Amino acid sequence: MTIQRIKKLAGLLPQNSDGAIITSDVNRRYFTGVKSSAGVVLCFRDASYLIIDFRYIEHARKCVKSCEVIEQKDLFAQINELIKKHNAKIMSVESKSMSLFDMNTYKTKLNCVLDIGNELSDLILNMRAVKDNTELAAISRAQGIAERALEDVMGRLCAGMSEREFAMLLDFTMLKLGAESISFDTIALFGANTSKPHGEPSEYCLKKGDAILVDFGAVYDGYHSDMTRTFFYGAVCSMSKEIYEITLNAQQAAIKAARAGISGAELDSIARRIIDDAGFGDMFGHSLGHGVGLEIHESPNLAPKSEYILCENNVVTVEPGIYIPSKIGVRIEDFVTITPTGCRNLTAFPKKLTVI
Repeated sequence: MTIQRIKKLAGLLPQNSDGAIITSDVNRRYFTGVKSSAGVVLCFRDASYLIIDFRYIEHARKCVKSCEVIEQKDLFAQINELIKKHNAKIMSVESKSMSLFDMNTYKTKLNCVLDIGNELSDLILNMRAVKDNTELAAISRAQGIAERALEDVMGRLCAGMSEREFAMLLDFTMLKLGAESISFDTIALFGANTSKPHGEPSEYCLKKGDAILVDFGAVYDGYHSDMTRTFFYGAVCSMSKEIYEITLNAQQAAIKAARAGISGAELDSIARRIIDDAGFGDMFGHSLGHGVGLEIHESPNLAPKSEYILCENNVVTVEPGIYIPSKIGVRIEDFVTITPTGCRNLTAFPKKLTVI
């Protein structure tokens, strides 16, 4: 699939540009399939190159099919040689991911004009927002690992276990089951700590009547999963039941409405209206969701001001929440693949109110 991606990029290069210089680790992996901490992809309309150092050269030569692989010796001299070969006068760079230091270095070292607008960055982000079959398979595999891990760890929960112990056990289990890494720092919160949407696991220990909020994911072949579940330990009070059902209704309504052609803002409003009408609008302070792929947060966004029109094979989270300070928080998160007439839910883990 990387061959098709680089060909598509070559065909969509900004009109005033002769080529693209790709330096970000994530986008380099997207176009070559190789994970590395360094390297440069050069994409011209008629050829593409990966310049990469000795640490990765053997692997790159074996795996990369989308670019000619060149071992890095003198990076800027090699880039200038290729610029000359293709008679390039203007090269586009990733303005949204390149540091100011790197930008100035490239300006100084290269024998061309740099296009530092956002067009190339936006082009690549829009490409990545629409997943191909290879990406969808990796995302589904990551989600399967995460769900199996949660099922395993939930069976080991007991009074006296700390939030940190729960998070570490979940992380270890995902890695044991085949995850390349974890998607982000696992959020595992008990009791009143669940009211902090992105709280950090602490030494607080689980006790009867506590809510349990866990937000986590696995990475497989570079692609992330993301899910949140809220459970209750030993007992659940009437207020907790109420906000759980409101949150679940909001999430289910948004998932039912998700389809190609709806805007991110419109989808956000469907869930937000249900929570507003129930009197908890001020306690849902984050957006409904975001894209997931090679990064845990990427385009598109499902947010009140999002103008993005969802299209087939976008992968987005749907994660409304209600957070009552110092008391309880409930968030329920699935992620879905957008289809022409609806969506396919990639999250199979149950979300009926559960008391463990």
